[in-house]
Amino acid sequence: QVQLVESGGGLVQTGGSLRLSCAASGDTDCISGMAWYRQAPGTERELVARHSSEGVIGYADSVKGRFTISRDSAKNTVYLQMNSLKPEDTAVYYCNADLPRSDYFCQAQFPGRYDYWGQGTRVTVSS
Repeated sequence: QVQLVESGGGLVQTGGSLRLSCAASGDTDCISGMAWYRQAPGTERELVARHSSEGVIGYADSVKGRFTISRDSAKNTVYLQMNSLKPEDTAVYYCNADLPRSDYFCQAQFPGRYDYWGQGTRVTVSS
């Protein structure tokens, strides 16, 4: 089991910045990727950025050049630095952790794929 707690959302004006944090606890040694998703009203949840345990990073086209994901493995925390925010970035942002990483012990403990989610943090960008 993995527990995720997000923080850092809020209200910001267009062009402003916010930094989201997500702290993981529990079976953190078996986490493979950590990611941020978002969901705006009336839309499906979408992937914003992902940071794999091997350091591979990917972004949605809509946030490339504006958002930066980083991961502190020692603190089991993932961050999302959001700059040049736009009204269309308004959404509830969710932290995600997927297990297991490529390790015999973890794959035995977590057969298949497991996804864990935080409770979400709201980001509102005013125009």
